[in-house]
Amino acid sequence: MVKDLFERIQDNKGPLGKWASQAEGYYVFPKLEGELGPRMQFHGKNILNWSLNDYLGLANHPEVRQADTDAAIQFGAAYPMGARMMSGHTTYHEQLENELAEFVMKESAYLLNFGYQGMVSIIDALVTKNDIIVYDVDSHACIIDGVRLHMGKRFTYKHNDLESMEKNLRRATKMAEETGGGILFITEGVFGMRGQQGKLKEIVALKEKYNFRLLVDDAHGFGTLGKTGAGAGEEQGVQDEIDVYFSTFAKSMANIGAFVATDKTVIDYLKYNLRSQMFAKALPMIQTIGSLKRLELLRKSSAIKDKLWENVNALQNGLKEKGFNIGDTNTCITPVYLEGSIPEAMVMVNDLRENYGIFLSIVVYPVIPKGIILLRMIPTASHTLEDIEETLTAFEAIREKLTNGTYKEIAERTTVDVS
Repeated sequence: MVKDLFERIQDNKGPLGKWASQAEGYYVFPKLEGELGPRMQFHGKNILNWSLNDYLGLANHPEVRQADTDAAIQFGAAYPMGARMMSGHTTYHEQLENELAEFVMKESAYLLNFGYQGMVSIIDALVTKNDIIVYDVDSHACIIDGVRLHMGKRFTYKHNDLESMEKNLRRATKMAEETGGGILFITEGVFGMRGQQGKLKEIVALKEKYNFRLLVDDAHGFGTLGKTGAGAGEEQGVQDEIDVYFSTFAKSMANIGAFVATDKTVIDYLKYNLRSQMFAKALPMIQTIGSLKRLELLRKSSAIKDKLWENVNALQNGLKEKGFNIGDTNTCITPVYLEGSIPEAMVMVNDLRENYGIFLSIVVYPVIPKGIILLRMIPTASHTLEDIEETLTAFEAIREKLTNGTYKEIAERTTVDVS
């Protein structure tokens, strides 16, 4: 008997979906309203927002807003129509690609409509069934989904673990010798959940022993790390050794889109083999011209990045001084690790939002181990030192309520009101 395809969906909502009736609209799919920035509206209340990836505060920069507006007036939302290969190619797209390539110190670059689908398609285009992929077990979902398309062998290594990397490179080398293929090694410049940089310098050193090409997803490093803001590779002094560099506009650039940068021969190949771009409408002119302005500001104004890091250091040092565990982050991403259950976490976040006016992202099992609550904050150049002091004071208060059992008691006797 053939089952109804939807039967499984009705019976099993998934590890996160099962919380939908309690969480949706408040803990997940929340509605933040008002102008993008540190102070926004949530459920009709003013909140201090630590959940925007607008690292450099460009979302509401007056020159950026003006560039976006001018592009919309001149071109509208539809221009250009069609895929780049057919009818959607413009001089502005070429200009942005050239400037991005120069900025990240690569020979050539190619624009992508979205970071997620772009990464999936890059992986798919770079490898054949004879090639082997080696990638970090904590890789972003876009990398995992790209690897899923691979019809050949793949190996995961323990997160940022050099011994595990080399073990799997040995396995990949043996396999590639049998298939006649090559090896694609994938990591991230910055791991977005815990804030650690990928060990790019150490990975590059392994090239002396193993023959592989290195693909780096630097979504959170671009614009925030390195002397010029060119990312984790520049920060670690190995940008030249990254074979394929990828980043999105959704973080430091406060926009939609992404790009891949590498040797011209590889870009020429990708242009004709990236299915997510060949069969998709070109990046609209609003995003393209807007990104040119954002990149100009990123290149010319070190003060923006300096202010970002002033805030990052103030927040992270303040948390450590007050005894909070922020792990081994060495980037802007600021995780705070606490011990507690999912119901306790929900009560805590409700308290933070309703009584302290602070909005941030909460991460629990199955994303991280059971019994751990991760409060993830994204400091930006737009935050103030007063915002940080207010947050540190609130964190001391909620930690006390967590450790003395207040949140556990509330969780056991009541359902959190998220109306």
